[in-house]
Amino acid sequence: MPLNNYFTTSQRNFLYTILLFVALVRLVTLGAYPLADTTEARYAEIAREMVATGNWVTPQLDDSVPFWGKPPLSTWVTAASFRIFGINEFAARLPAFIMALIVALLCYLMGAQQRGREHGQVALIVLSTTGIFFIMAGCVITDPTLVLGTTLSMVGFWRALTETRLIARVWGYLFFVGVAIGLLAKGPVAVVLTLFPVGLWVVWKNKWSIVWQRLPWISGSVLAIAISLPWYLLAEANTPGFLKYFIVGEHWKRFTESGWHGDLYGNAHARPRGTIWLYWLVAAFPWSFLFIAILLRSTLSRGSSSSISFSDDWVAYLLLWTSTPMIFFTFAGNILPSYVLPGSPAFALLMTEMWLSTVELPMGMIPESKACKRMMPLAGLITPLMFVLGLSFSALGLISTKKCQNRLIARYQDARTETAS
Repeated sequence: MPLNNYFTTSQRNFLYTILLFVALVRLVTLGAYPLADTTEARYAEIAREMVATGNWVTPQLDDSVPFWGKPPLSTWVTAASFRIFGINEFAARLPAFIMALIVALLCYLMGAQQRGREHGQVALIVLSTTGIFFIMAGCVITDPTLVLGTTLSMVGFWRALTETRLIARVWGYLFFVGVAIGLLAKGPVAVVLTLFPVGLWVVWKNKWSIVWQRLPWISGSVLAIAISLPWYLLAEANTPGFLKYFIVGEHWKRFTESGWHGDLYGNAHARPRGTIWLYWLVAAFPWSFLFIAILLRSTLSRGSSSSISFSDDWVAYLLLWTSTPMIFFTFAGNILPSYVLPGSPAFALLMTEMWLSTVELPMGMIPESKACKRMMPLAGLITPLMFVLGLSFSALGLISTKKCQNRLIARYQDARTETAS
């Protein structure tokens, strides 16, 4: 049901104010703290090395050690940022922020096109203030690039099915561009995270005919291959053995062998099977808890106005998209919290769908509707305020930064200055 005039002008302005606040907090703090851990430091150093050596084909840890762990797209954009803004934390994190803005825009467009602009606005609030998305919007890591690719593909697929012919054709090709971005961001796992929910939805809803007609499967696949394959071939030619390590090691053994010892660049993160669902609960804070509360209320209250139908094509699509990372990594023994990130845009739209179902009736028919209207925007302030509080504690030395060597480097440079003088 389209929702275009539910909020008053003042309420809508309040939503925009929160969105602006969240964006400014994330942007202003990009360079306000040092690289947070070994992961950020590693990817920033690989990008710095790319700028220094001029080798844009093979990411390197130093002059002689190739980095086979991930494709180079995120490194390319970070290195480009270094070239423009210099070698610093702000430049290192800026590409992730820009990609998060694009993902947020895609999320808004999808919600607005399907349900109305106010649905898109609320979904923006949810997405931008979901814990994992807010943090990754300023992280030197490959996941923001991956999410850009998967989100473009998932939005492109849906809009290819629901737009008019010419516009649908464009979105159909963007679906395959998203696949190519994912392949250059993290590799074949991006294809799985895209085709798995799409395939399940097609089977569930028996949409074989329209999906075949609406998407350019042959020419689109050629486009995706033309964009992504050349780098893989160049990388193998420059450093033989890359494909075996990357395909077999990073995409099979990493997830099937708990505590995998073949990782050349870090430590395996052995976790009990099913931990990814607990990661989602924390990573999607605070909305994961509200989502569960609304779901329980809908289930326990017969005839409740908050119930939505998961048999609806749109809701089913969001459900599969949201849950795919958790389903896929349920039996993986080597996982990180960031693995839930590709489902975040869909979760924002699904959360909005469930929340608005509690307030979509005329005012007065639902006693708690006014409270619901206030609760959603205010809940969006939790994540940015907690983030600012954490930075403040860190600046005061109340939070340990053992993995950061900035203070040690500063003391060394001061000592050299004193010696020289």
